Amino acid sequence: MDQNSNEILREFPNLFRQYKDGRIERFIGTEITPTGTDQLTGVQSKDITINADTGVGARLYLPPNATPSQKLPLLIYIHGGAFCICSPFSLGYNRHANNIAAAANVVVFSVHYRLAPEHPLPIAYDDTWEAIQWISESSDPWLKDHADYNVVFFAGDSAGANLAHNMAMRGASEGFGALKLQGIVLIHPFFGNDEKDELVEYLYPSYGGFNDPKIHAA
Repeated sequence: MDQNSNEILREFPNLFRQYKDGRIERFIGTEITPTGTDQLTGVQSKDITINADTGVGARLYLPPNATPSQKLPLLIYIHGGAFCICSPFSLGYNRHANNIAAAANVVVFSVHYRLAPEHPLPIAYDDTWEAIQWISESSDPWLKDHADYNVVFFAGDSAGANLAHNMAMRGASEGFGALKLQGIVLIHPFFGNDEKDELVEYLYPSYGGFNDPKIHAA
């Protein structure tokens, strides 16, 4: 092994460490929970590939009482994690989606976007938009048989809430195809303030500063 392979380029405590050879060591949210039927809620889940070249995908959740005779609201969930950690497959987010699907009786589509810094912002925004467009055009049986495209909500926490807001704004100008957005749910949303943010600057090389509309919502 190259003696320099463990030389650290940059580290953000509790998030990740980047080595000079390009490796990323994430400190949390790296586990991958299996799909199937959740024993506590009865919710079924499966993984979907949206773009095989980039790895963009989703985990889809179907509540236990879903039947083809009744379409259910569709919740498009976008996970948080400072744009650089976690995924829909992480233990906490998988459990969260199971609980939402069961308690709210909705179909949950949890977006798997690429993480910075190896995939710098704004890639996460483009990945999430691609996933939303894919839903509109998809023939996936769970979506086709159970999701009501006239009752669609976006939701997210932290960085995911930022992404949800930006997707709503983008769709307002470009359209959502077959999807009819009824509202957005922003949980502890991350939006920049007037203080310097070294993490954002590192993850987002083309960051436009305090006037950047993606980070600083007007």
